[in-house]
Amino acid sequence: MSSTTPPGVAEPAAAAGATAAGAAKSAGRGPWRLVWDQLWAKGSARFGLITVGVLILAAVLADPLSSLGGWTPEEFDKRAIDPYLGGLPRGDFGGISARHWLGVEPITGRDLFARVLHGGQVSLLIAFTATAVVVIAGTLAGIAAGYFGGRTDALLSRLMDLTMSFPSLIFMIAMMSVAKDVNRILLITMVIGLFTWPGIARVVRGQTLSLKHREYVEAAKVGGARSWRILTREILPNVSGPIIAYTTLLIPGMIATEAALSYLGVGVRPPTASWGQMIAESIVHYETDPTYFLIPTAFLFLAVLAFTLLGDTLRDILDPRGGRS
Repeated sequence: MSSTTPPGVAEPAAAAGATAAGAAKSAGRGPWRLVWDQLWAKGSARFGLITVGVLILAAVLADPLSSLGGWTPEEFDKRAIDPYLGGLPRGDFGGISARHWLGVEPITGRDLFARVLHGGQVSLLIAFTATAVVVIAGTLAGIAAGYFGGRTDALLSRLMDLTMSFPSLIFMIAMMSVAKDVNRILLITMVIGLFTWPGIARVVRGQTLSLKHREYVEAAKVGGARSWRILTREILPNVSGPIIAYTTLLIPGMIATEAALSYLGVGVRPPTASWGQMIAESIVHYETDPTYFLIPTAFLFLAVLAFTLLGDTLRDILDPRGGRS
């Protein structure tokens, strides 16, 4: 900003006025408190925050909450299904009753309340873990490429292009189909992370390129600071806003990817529940028992919607220039 504005023009006065107004408005408040206030002031972000909080809390407390209903996710209740109707749940709306708060699974009679809670636990665990892998790998690669430049930038940029040129979904399906006797949750996390890190790496690289010639970075170099100190003390804090915004927008994509892989039969395997795997199993019964299809679909929809609304608002607050571009 200062390098493109001639000295003595009106910008210093305007900046001083803006600083004074901002100081008066945010007296005693830190920057993250201001971010929280802006989030809470917007209705869509408030809905996203509350929904995300409830879903995470439900996933963390899946065991005690399902025990309140009196059923485990793998426990069969043969009394809740009618063997003379092909194993359909007894009663209306998929067998919803005081015994089964969200009904039961056809044929097996497993409690949907318990399975949805534990399915959310698995889906959110995969989404958060895969997002963490993507953000860490992408941030490290993007900062290194943007700051060091030269051969490092060329090598990492070509690696990003190569990874993004792969038909990722087909490759994911192939890898998940071949690797059978492994931990499915760990495998899904690593496979998703393998193909998703270049997106955030490009964002961080662009931000780092715009920051590395700023006055405070040059001053740190002149002061004898090492590259590691400059990257961690000067560059990383100033790219944290876009990283946080991008991270929040990554999570719904991860949830949907896990659901898609499980729906295609190469993700989480029974008896472990996930929302995608439950939706895949419910397709067979959607005409005779639509409740079984609607319940996991509604939870998946709410999770993706809530994280998307929250991520959009965070992007507008933390990275307004990136949000407009």
